[in-house]
Amino acid sequence: MALDGCGLFCKYTLFIFNAIFAVIGGLLPFLGLGLWLRLSDSTRGIFQIEDLNSSAFVIAVIVLIALGSVMLIVVVFGDYGACNEKRCALQVFSALLTILAMAEIAIGVVAYSSKERVGLHIVEFYSSLYALYITGGDPVIGATLTFIHNMLHCCGVTGIVVIELAKNTCPKADGFWEQLKQPNCPLIIADVFNSKAALVMGIFVGTGVLLITALVCTTVLLKQTKRNQQEVTAYYTTVY
Repeated sequence: MALDGCGLFCKYTLFIFNAIFAVIGGLLPFLGLGLWLRLSDSTRGIFQIEDLNSSAFVIAVIVLIALGSVMLIVVVFGDYGACNEKRCALQVFSALLTILAMAEIAIGVVAYSSKERVGLHIVEFYSSLYALYITGGDPVIGATLTFIHNMLHCCGVTGIVVIELAKNTCPKADGFWEQLKQPNCPLIIADVFNSKAALVMGIFVGTGVLLITALVCTTVLLKQTKRNQQEVTAYYTTVY
C-alpha cells in the first residue's frame, strides 16, 4: 500500500534534511576538513609526536573526523531508509538521530557552562592552524583561515595588516584605518565565545531540536511502513 499524504511529506522531508545535513552539517566542514588536517603532508607529522597527542589541535581534528563519520553514517541510513521505505534502516537512523540530538543539546549546555575553557581551546586550535599555514602555506588551511577571518572580521594573530604574515587571508578593509590595523583573531574569538556563549548554546540546542523534528518524521514513516506491511501480509493471507 502507498503512503498517505503525511507519510509522503515525511519521506521527502527526510530526504531533503539528509541532503542538507550531508553537505552543510557533516561532509564538508567536519569530515572533509578533519581528514585533510589528519592526512595532509603539512600536518601529518603532528600526530606522530606523542607529546602533542593531547593538544587542542589533535583533539579537534579527531573530533571533526568522528563527527563527520557519524553524520555520514546517519545520512546513509536516513536516505536509504526513506527512499526505499526500509524499516530496518529507518530504525537505525532513528536511534542515531536520538543519540545525536542528545549529544548536541549536551554539548551546547557544557559549552555554555565552561565557556572560558572552551574559548581558550578554540583559540589554541586557531593558533595551530595559523602556525601551520605560515610555515607550510597549505591552501586548504588558508581557505579555512580566510573563512574564519571573514566571518569574525579579524586579521591573524597581530591584526596589524602591514606586518601580518597571513594578511592575504584577512578580510577587505572597511575604511582607511582598517588598512593599517584590524582586530586580532585570538582576542576576537575569545571575546565572541564569552559574550555569545548563550547564542552558541542556542545553536547547538536548535540543531538538537531539528534532529528531533527529523526523528518525529522518521517515527511517522516507520508507523506507516509497518501498517503497509501488515496490510500486504493480511491481503496475501486472505488470497492464499
